[in-house]
Amino acid sequence: MTPVQTAWKLQAELIIKSLQKRQMEGYYAATKEEAVSIALSLMPEGSSVGWGGSVTLTECGLMDALKTAPLQVIDRAQAVTPEEKDQMNARLITADTFLMSTNAITMDGELFNIDGHGSRLAFLIYGPKQVLVLCGMNKVVSSLEAAQERARLNACPPNCIRLNKKTPCAVTGRCGDCYGSDCICSQFVTTRRSSVPGRIKVILIGETLGF
Repeated sequence: MTPVQTAWKLQAELIIKSLQKRQMEGYYAATKEEAVSIALSLMPEGSSVGWGGSVTLTECGLMDALKTAPLQVIDRAQAVTPEEKDQMNARLITADTFLMSTNAITMDGELFNIDGHGSRLAFLIYGPKQVLVLCGMNKVVSSLEAAQERARLNACPPNCIRLNKKTPCAVTGRCGDCYGSDCICSQFVTTRRSSVPGRIKVILIGETLGF
């Protein structure tokens, strides 16, 4: 392992211990392939699974793996009309597994996320039987203050560019603290604890993934 990989592994071990006290489970995968294997092992055959918008899920290969996995896939991208989107969300809230990443995770095991409409974070907070959070070690920060700074600087601008949003950060690369119709920063959510033991499972990945 390189010095960076060694440091990431050591940091992951500390984060996993911190997650335990918060009633969350933690796993460490040295590679994205290993992370996909862990995620699939946590989803029983025939169970239902949906996901929130995430570059990490695509980059690690999990989205491709889901195409042939023996699971009931709830693909919200197939919903076109408002009525179909409502029906899809109704299915997601009772899903066996919800997949997502996180904008940042602290060394003390707290998750920090920013969301536009709130649907991704709604299912993190309540609903699906389990939530699998896949997170590259590039998203580890020292504190909640650093987590918010990371999300607003490193996650929101590239996401707005990716989604073709007309926001100040899509032009300058820096958060403009905007309130426009295209703003994706409506909800700032810190997850400090899972009220249901083991419901939230975090798979830390020893690679740079996502924004």
